[in-house]
Amino acid sequence: MSEGLTRVGSMITPSLLTATTALSALARAGMEHMVVAPGSRSAPVAYAAAAAQESGALRVHVRIDERAAAFTALGISRSTGRPAAVLTTSGTAVGNLLPAVMEASHSGVPLVALTADRPPELRGTGANQTTFQPGVFEAFVRAQVDLVPDDQNPAAETLDRALAAAGGSRTTAPGPVHLNLGLRDPLYPWTEEDHVFLRNWAVELAAELAENRPARIAHPWSVFDESLVRDSPDIATGGLPRDIGTTVREHNVRGGGIAAPSGENHGKRTSTPDGVRAVVMAGDGAGPGTARFAAEAGLPLLAEPSSNARFGTSAVHSYQNVLELDLVDQVDTVVLIGRPTLSRHVANLLRRKDVRVLAVRPGPVAWFEEGRRDEEVVSSFHEVLDLIGPVRKGWFETWEAAGVAAGDALRTQTNFLPALTGLHVAHAVWDACAADGAVLVAGSSNPIRDLDLVALPGDPVAVVANRGVSGIDGTVATAHGVGLGTGRPVRVFLGDLTFLHDAGGLLMGHGEEVPDVQLVVLNDNGGGIFGKLEHGAVAQDERYTNTVERFFGTPHQVSLPDLCAAYAVEYSRADTAIELAALFAAPLRGRRVIEVPIDRAGLREFHQGIREAAQDAARQFLAKHPAGE
Repeated sequence: MSEGLTRVGSMITPSLLTATTALSALARAGMEHMVVAPGSRSAPVAYAAAAAQESGALRVHVRIDERAAAFTALGISRSTGRPAAVLTTSGTAVGNLLPAVMEASHSGVPLVALTADRPPELRGTGANQTTFQPGVFEAFVRAQVDLVPDDQNPAAETLDRALAAAGGSRTTAPGPVHLNLGLRDPLYPWTEEDHVFLRNWAVELAAELAENRPARIAHPWSVFDESLVRDSPDIATGGLPRDIGTTVREHNVRGGGIAAPSGENHGKRTSTPDGVRAVVMAGDGAGPGTARFAAEAGLPLLAEPSSNARFGTSAVHSYQNVLELDLVDQVDTVVLIGRPTLSRHVANLLRRKDVRVLAVRPGPVAWFEEGRRDEEVVSSFHEVLDLIGPVRKGWFETWEAAGVAAGDALRTQTNFLPALTGLHVAHAVWDACAADGAVLVAGSSNPIRDLDLVALPGDPVAVVANRGVSGIDGTVATAHGVGLGTGRPVRVFLGDLTFLHDAGGLLMGHGEEVPDVQLVVLNDNGGGIFGKLEHGAVAQDERYTNTVERFFGTPHQVSLPDLCAAYAVEYSRADTAIELAALFAAPLRGRRVIEVPIDRAGLREFHQGIREAAQDAARQFLAKHPAGE
């Protein structure tokens, strides 16, 4: 705060001083967006936010539902690498932030929970709308501050330390922080000095930021490539060279070939004399550098959709089906980047006693405790090259061809069906995003798994998915946040229950900034994923058929057209592939829900059939072309 404003400060309402101190610290830490949920105790911060928006210092969004507000801020922060704050009043409003804070913690997202509270003298007195807010997020935040400042300078220093923790350190992953502000009455600007103070503060803050807008604070490993966020492009590879191929070629020249493995192999199966049989596993958040590394190193790449590495020449088609073949028994090394979240086959491979796992992590991650899994952590792809040695001749080509055979058979088998399935829609959604550049937000449960089965490697598609805790809550609001943060159109692929769970995320106040968001709702009237799990087999026993349908299938009678009309969102329905393609061909502008009705009856049998067809085709290829031949 400037000297002039500090001098006036003795006459300023204390709650406004606290509010402006907090927002100044956030803006200087890189915050550009703030999401405000209305409330009385938080009013001083809301007034300060309004002044900051008017001056151009901040972009402020209002949501009446605190959970939707939190996930909107999460989407902004995850897609930009900058802290975004969500503001709530006191009481139960604070509790509504917990799901987004949990997701931010496990995803390494610098979300800021900014909660208003009663001052300490009112806590524990029975004061209305008062609960125990300090420490409410303790298990998930990187720092927490209970701030009731009497002296603004120490308060600013405390806030700066807390916000620095959101960006992570050498030993701590990025993640959310909690700033709890105990605010005393009055809670609004009520003197002329207050009005002048707010205006001058906001103008000076905007001028300061115009000269020095801070860079992102999130760890480079957790932010996307310039295809999603178009500033500081080199940060996106986690400190790795943009041209990984040059790195590999230089490595070969220096050593006359890729260096032999160094050090012990911790009891794992040693590479065969004719070369390593390694695969690259790209989990959530692996990043585009992973695809470049795999291509130049000549290794098969198994890339989940939200890895943002599912492109290029190394990504194996239909890799989930290939992992069920005997070919996987030959794998001796897994190069792991990011967090795999979709497949038991991948989890089984990582647990195998005879497989060496090289986990590439340039910094700490929130979702893993050292020593909990048998793996070797390395900080760069350079180290991987030193450790794995030469790759067996023909190894990548075998995986590539097996994947193509499996993928072709899967699509052929699927196309025999007269009606649309989740796989048809997933394929169309992925292709549409590749064509028009929309960011793809993938819902949990079946949609992201359908994408994993059929999304073809090709042009990069920017994918966002809440895989930190993999919940279905907040998906609609997260997508709106991604659109607001990136300024790009967003296409969401989600199931009906995920959509209904966060229908409140569609609610926008009059005059609010509205992103371009298209929601493709795969409506199978319930929870189709449970039919593919063990519960689907249990349901075949007539003693449990009704139980499984009621408690897991959870059918509903919601009319999506009526729901969309209530929220003033455009609605369309696609019953055929042609209708869906026509909707995708139109420019993605404004907000629209596209409902695609499908039948979940027989879903378990359908997936068993396509899996068998895919694996049979791959086995036939491998019988004629064994690995390495």
